[in-house]
Amino acid sequence: MPHVPILMPQLGESIAEATVMHLLVKPGDTVEADQEVFEVETNKAVMGVTTSCGGTVVSLSVCEGETVPVGQVMGIIEASDEEIERSGATPLDPASAAAAPAPAPAPASQGDDGAHFRTEGEYREGSAPAAPETGGRGLPVPMGLRGAHYLSPRIRARMDELGMTEADLAFIVGSGEGGRVTIDDFEKFLSYTDLWPSRPASPMRRSVASSMQRTWRRPIASAGRPILMGPIILHRKRHPRRPGYTLYFLRALAVALAEAPECAGYMVGGRILTPRRIDLGVAVQVQDGVLVPVMRNVDQYSLDELIDEYNKVVAQARNRRLDPAYQGGGIATVTNFGGFGLTMGTPMPLPSESLILGVGAVTKVPVWSDEVQCFLPVEQAQIVASFDHRVVDGGDIGRLMQRIAYFLEHPDEL
Repeated sequence: MPHVPILMPQLGESIAEATVMHLLVKPGDTVEADQEVFEVETNKAVMGVTTSCGGTVVSLSVCEGETVPVGQVMGIIEASDEEIERSGATPLDPASAAAAPAPAPAPASQGDDGAHFRTEGEYREGSAPAAPETGGRGLPVPMGLRGAHYLSPRIRARMDELGMTEADLAFIVGSGEGGRVTIDDFEKFLSYTDLWPSRPASPMRRSVASSMQRTWRRPIASAGRPILMGPIILHRKRHPRRPGYTLYFLRALAVALAEAPECAGYMVGGRILTPRRIDLGVAVQVQDGVLVPVMRNVDQYSLDELIDEYNKVVAQARNRRLDPAYQGGGIATVTNFGGFGLTMGTPMPLPSESLILGVGAVTKVPVWSDEVQCFLPVEQAQIVASFDHRVVDGGDIGRLMQRIAYFLEHPDEL
């Protein structure tokens, strides 16, 4: 019978690969059309890879933990001619089917031959280069301003091979001329770090790291102010559906940006792009990272009209099952770090955005009242906006924050 491949699909506009988390079938299993057979993790969410037709699983060519590019064959299904005709699946040609790939070997451990890291035992036996000098009991600490200012092509090639960036070399003290890091310094550092407990960084963690490194290449500034939380708390208590606190801030930011969209502009060369729509992201904490689902045209709907969609996208994000319709394309993000008890923070915008609004925890503070001539306890929270200082200045952000505060202190207008 004909063989049909299971291919790694294009799971998002900017996604080129995914990591296999779970194999949901094994060779010999019978599957139906559109049945989920692999669970994979991208840098945005956990998604399923499904079959294009029903049949019997002949072989699987990937293993758990393997990163697979879009379009690669992940397995083979044997299907009947009738099933292929019914489903519209494309079978392999006979030559390709005969050469079906064997299951991929498990990733080699750090102690295997050919690995770039020596085991702790080998290091203690003296077969590895000596570790660089350290400050105290931590990793190597540079003793001045010297360091990895220049990296040779040989070192850069090794970094590419190991998936490292220049930020990973901040600990190294260069022994070369002018403080340059030599290849010996680099290899000694690798041997030294091999003694430390470690775990592979997940696709989510690697994505967060990449985003923050790219964001930090811009001049990011932060500005904050307090807001009165009493009106929101009272409004939420009276509301029959109890909207999430973050939704209030999301809606207030949307209305304020609709009045001043240039505050979320984006600089490209000598131009500043002005947003065409008020699509806003909301940061959701997930295992080993953060997901940012994006809600569309937030300024065009009332708070009440946004509740269902907000609850849906947040639930999807927490389950790592985010619909591609809510991925990417935001102009700004709201992050509520107050849920972790933090009263202040300096959030970082995504590389594709120039603005992020952070919300701190609610606290009671004494505020002077002219009416009763004494201090009264008031529920208050800090909001912080981090922004690309090339695009806007403190005055622009100050006026934007004033409008946000106004809407939050008058929630009936949301």
